[in-house]
Amino acid sequence: MQITRIQLENWRNFLSVDLALRRRMFFVGPNASGKSNLLDAIRFLRDVADQQGGFQVAVGNRSGVSQIRSLHARRYPNVAVDLTLDLNGGGAWRYRLEFTQDNQRRPIVAKERVWRGAELVLDRPLPEDREDPSRLSQTHLEQVNANKEFRKIAEFLSQVRYLHLVPQLVREPDRSVGKRRDPFGGDFLEQLAGTPRRILDSRLKRIQEALRFAVPQLRKLELERDPRGVSHLKALYSHWRPNAGWQREDQLSDGTLRLLGLLWGVLDGTAPLLLEEPEQSLHAAVVRHVPAMMAGTARRGGRQVLVSTHSPSLLSDGGIALEEVALLLPTDQGTKVELASSFAEIRTLVETGVPMAEAIMPRTSPRDTAQLGLFGA
Repeated sequence: MQITRIQLENWRNFLSVDLALRRRMFFVGPNASGKSNLLDAIRFLRDVADQQGGFQVAVGNRSGVSQIRSLHARRYPNVAVDLTLDLNGGGAWRYRLEFTQDNQRRPIVAKERVWRGAELVLDRPLPEDREDPSRLSQTHLEQVNANKEFRKIAEFLSQVRYLHLVPQLVREPDRSVGKRRDPFGGDFLEQLAGTPRRILDSRLKRIQEALRFAVPQLRKLELERDPRGVSHLKALYSHWRPNAGWQREDQLSDGTLRLLGLLWGVLDGTAPLLLEEPEQSLHAAVVRHVPAMMAGTARRGGRQVLVSTHSPSLLSDGGIALEEVALLLPTDQGTKVELASSFAEIRTLVETGVPMAEAIMPRTSPRDTAQLGLFGA
């Protein structure tokens, strides 16, 4: 199952986006170009489809329509998020949501459409919506009594996973009481503890084997509960005294925790995984192998992985295709998104043997960065 195309209108940094997506994608651009906002458009529909969320919650969590609508937009137009999906090879589905706000700044659905192939399955507003406009405060996507014909879309989107693990939150789980599947890792240890033991042990064993290459002294991983019932992750490191090298999560390095979270996220599920700058806190030698790990995941389980990054090391893998890299380029009319393959100069450089990162990064680097060196002079 994967997202094969994303279209956006008046969403955050973007006036218009129309981008084909592959099983593995890397989004590259300068700071504030909209990499996180592009991933957030997919998260938005995930939140709409989530039984614990819905349209009003999804908009409210983003501070309202006025904060979502692009500052480059003209005269308060609709905001649109449009995804084309391939669900288990069952043909293409497409879901499009356009929304705005009323005079009281309440979010309202302007249009909601669903296609299965060329067949239009849903086209709102319906006559009932016009008779009772309050119905437009909700999408059909989030209502089980209304989404029967396209429930596959709702089930798929609700499983999309976003991950940007913050080590400090993993070390201080009390700060995340009440969180559920927190993308920043607040309930990460509880997610592990809630996994059936057989699956947990199998995954920890695979992660443990992978971590040995990045953290040579690490020998074993375990999950335990303390007398208060709080879950803790334990790692055994090589030590001259037997069993003297155990450390809990509050003693593990940022890089170890982030890599552990990344490996867990890749194993945990089959729906698309959205990763925010996975290179943070990791050694460049480790980062270079992350794309190959993603490719292996796609081959084994077909999971789609969409990644935002600033890292040349992440793009140094020779197996990355130009169609797997999207460049975000800020302009006076909002950020433009283009595949690397659409630039003749980049194609020529890569075909002549220039590494992908060297061909792409100069196009996404902010101008006049050398002036920063004059600060404090």
